[in-house]
Amino acid sequence: MKRLALVLSTALFTAAAIASDAIPAARQDNPVALVNAAIYPVSGPAIEGGTIVFADGKITAVGKDVEIPDDAERIDLKGQRVYPSLFEAMSDVGLVEIDAVRATIDKAETGSLNPNVKAWVSVNPDSEVIPVTRSNGVLIAVTAPSGGLISGQAGVLQLDGWTYEDLTLKAPVGLVVNWPRIRNADDKPHTALDRAFDDARAYLKARQAKPDLPMDLRHEAIALVINREVPLIVAADELEQIQSAVAFADKQNVKLIIDGGYDAPLCANLLAAKDVPVIVGGVYRLPRRRSDAYDRAYTVPAELHSAGVKFCISGANRFGSSNARNLPYHAATAAAFGLPPEEALRAITLAPAEILGVADRVGSLEVGKDATLFIANGDPLEAATQVTAAYVQGRPLDLTDRHKQLYEKYRTKYERQKAAAGK
Repeated sequence: MKRLALVLSTALFTAAAIASDAIPAARQDNPVALVNAAIYPVSGPAIEGGTIVFADGKITAVGKDVEIPDDAERIDLKGQRVYPSLFEAMSDVGLVEIDAVRATIDKAETGSLNPNVKAWVSVNPDSEVIPVTRSNGVLIAVTAPSGGLISGQAGVLQLDGWTYEDLTLKAPVGLVVNWPRIRNADDKPHTALDRAFDDARAYLKARQAKPDLPMDLRHEAIALVINREVPLIVAADELEQIQSAVAFADKQNVKLIIDGGYDAPLCANLLAAKDVPVIVGGVYRLPRRRSDAYDRAYTVPAELHSAGVKFCISGANRFGSSNARNLPYHAATAAAFGLPPEEALRAITLAPAEILGVADRVGSLEVGKDATLFIANGDPLEAATQVTAAYVQGRPLDLTDRHKQLYEKYRTKYERQKAAAGK
């Protein structure tokens, strides 16, 4: 009986821990015009006293003197700022709720080769992490699997919806691989990968010759990379890993993205020459070697920018998805250590959209793109700035989240205690 009670209490705790009460927004049913705003399109200069209009989930006008439809809802922002959604380029949002509770972690499959895994299918739309993340302007995030050699496929999510289908903006956007560490010159880290790709190529030839051959989902997933439909996203921080991954991509003639990239500045010329972008896996990182300067990780974005390497900044590698909300502060630290501020903002908006193939939909405030944006009372790279409103495809979001609820709860508690003590 005690055992049954323990199981039931654990189940109740887990259910409570992973269910958000936030109701997904209804579809936009009338045009909206945000007027008298400072608009930061990212793809162009800021527009002071500007107007942005969106209808049916798409931006229809941006500028200083634009025509506003008669039936539009006018919202006077009184000088507040409008930005495109911040974009978390590599995370496990929706796959992990509480790192210390195993029952809420669903980011990895058993085994070493899992190219068929689709991370976005396992996303929990009711995750408490989602409202917390979007409260800081991060309305778009890549969710990716981890573990093993080939972890599986990553997808881009918009953080509002009833189901994973609602949340999925584009999938897959890459096949995630954890590149093995190279300890000596004799190491051959991609032997297993070579074999997997050779098998997939043989499978494709066999399917061409015999179309009724049974389908193999693992080979089909690798075929997307072989046919250059999606890139290989390789988790690699060390110089030898990055160089080995570039050599492998060259040999296999596949597109490559480096995730992590701590040592990327040491081979920046190679990355620029091969047009290999880097998802900088967090700016708040400790030096990897005793000989590294204290600010080694902080300067990676600035060095890549100076070298002409395409890059964006991710923040979720630092304590996982629960801290994806801190993405703008990674960019802010990069700006404090040499990256131009406008490039820091670009690194968490348009740059990840370009690298991951969704820049036609999101990343900047341009006519024809999704109205996925937020309103703030200041620069989002500054910690004091508050997000006052947000929209996903024109749908106004409820910005209530677990953090705000707890803040209000305990503020009320101490106010009552103070009032009682004063009587």
